[in-house]
Amino acid sequence: MARSTTPRAVRTRALLCAALVLAASLSAPTALSAVTGPEPFALAPPPPTGPHATGRTTLHLVDAGRGHPWVPAAEDRDVVLDVWYPAEGDGETAPYVPESLALSLQRDLEQYGIARDTVDTAGTPTSSRLDAAAADEDLPVVLFSPGMRMSRAQYTALCEDLASRGYAVVAMDHPYEAPVVDLPDGRLLRTAMPANDTGNRRLAARVRLDDTRFVLDRLDGFAAGDTEDDSGRPLPPGLAQALDTERVGMFGQSFGGVTTAETMLVDDRVDAGANLDGSMAYHVGDEVWSDATLAGADRPFALMGAGVSGSRGLPHHSDHSPDWAMFVEASAGPVLEVYIPDGEHMSFTDQQWIAPQVDAALAPSSAAWRNAVEGGVGSVDPQESVGAQRAHLAAFFDHHLRGGASPLPDPAPGVTEVTRH
Repeated sequence: MARSTTPRAVRTRALLCAALVLAASLSAPTALSAVTGPEPFALAPPPPTGPHATGRTTLHLVDAGRGHPWVPAAEDRDVVLDVWYPAEGDGETAPYVPESLALSLQRDLEQYGIARDTVDTAGTPTSSRLDAAAADEDLPVVLFSPGMRMSRAQYTALCEDLASRGYAVVAMDHPYEAPVVDLPDGRLLRTAMPANDTGNRRLAARVRLDDTRFVLDRLDGFAAGDTEDDSGRPLPPGLAQALDTERVGMFGQSFGGVTTAETMLVDDRVDAGANLDGSMAYHVGDEVWSDATLAGADRPFALMGAGVSGSRGLPHHSDHSPDWAMFVEASAGPVLEVYIPDGEHMSFTDQQWIAPQVDAALAPSSAAWRNAVEGGVGSVDPQESVGAQRAHLAAFFDHHLRGGASPLPDPAPGVTEVTRH
């Protein structure tokens, strides 16, 4: 690992990265003639690397009376989350994505000239067992918040791996902003975000903050003895008892990164946080800063960036990103910056491993596909990128939630540069 000698070394990208966020869900503006391929193939998420087998369960929570600013008819706030955790026993394999999201991703692939039936997203498995019994007790809890207009499912490689290392990872969706969210009664909550502008990002930040604090409340309730979600569905055996809500971390990608920092400003239950390539501002160019930009963090925080950002295409770290620089300067707690020079914004999503698998199986040749891959995940080696992200997140949370020796992995991933503040 090369260590930067500069005082700051991780960049920022504006939260309005609409093009790259759409690239993460494999969408494109113009339909192309579809490339036909061989028999449909299922994607293969990289297997987790920790010592534990993993389980996954989906919980439906209802914050009665909260509604949503973009959906006047919504009286309650439905929050759906996946919990990944160490598990034991056999059982059905958890699917990679819900069927509704699988159909959406297949339609999006078609816009890149890839016939929708050539990639079997619905048949793609994870390495986890659905609703398996929890295998351990005293699991530190780590919340996850996705990027804007992204699904919790699109970060499986990171969430599942962290669970395999002994954490309960709680991945939230933010309905009406996410592409689609399935509810147990069959309803589908589709995105209702009118525009990705500064005003709506402010509204989304407020909603996300309320979502996160509501989930923290409910996790405290589960740890105290609640055993059912709000659809009356029981938690997997042993899971509620295993949650250690006295040790809580949080991380997020893109807009989920500022969600993490804003949560830590107002809720001291989160002991350490990480931002994966997200701006700390609502609009950098117009200098519309978030509270987190100006206040920083008073507890440990990690900034993980990649590639370039901004109109001048400068490296995305705090030497060149004013919001990250202001956050670092304002922080009373330690800040760790990790930078992947050859990656890009969507390297921190499952697009990092999906794109090379589609390339290998189908060899799509459209300019739209090539531009999406190059602009989305860059030229970094996919396996090394995923491995480095997993190693850094685990070392950071091990150090701050478990008393591990260092917030940095050993051995050091060669694709990253690191600076401590």
